[in-house]
Amino acid sequence: MSLDQKKSISTENAPAAMGPYSQAIEVDGWVYCSGQIPMVPGDGSIKRGIQDQAQQALSNLGAVLKAAGCELSDVVKTQVYLSDMGDFAAVNEIYAGFFCEPFPARVCIQAAALPKGVDVEIDAIARKRDSR
Repeated sequence: MSLDQKKSISTENAPAAMGPYSQAIEVDGWVYCSGQIPMVPGDGSIKRGIQDQAQQALSNLGAVLKAAGCELSDVVKTQVYLSDMGDFAAVNEIYAGFFCEPFPARVCIQAAALPKGVDVEIDAIARKRDSR
């Protein structure tokens, strides 16, 4: 698949895109996932509490990856956006339950504001196994 053959990935098992973007894009065996927030698919409710929010955001990310034919173990890089860097340790605790060694490369930054007023958003880049 070449760059001009990029494929949009979509699943009902994660929140729908809230704007003009895809849940993920696949190109040349690489899957670029848009940021996932702690919105519950289907009813649109937002989890409260940083650990529940991290759990839901990562579950949503996993659903998008699954729709692309990937698993969390295929992730090579994540970006974590926090509304408060004071939540770093709590998010790490949940994050460690979703990923295993070798852990993906990661960026974690504090953002002034996140969509829907949530406290965490997580995106990822993964490589499909059948493309290696």
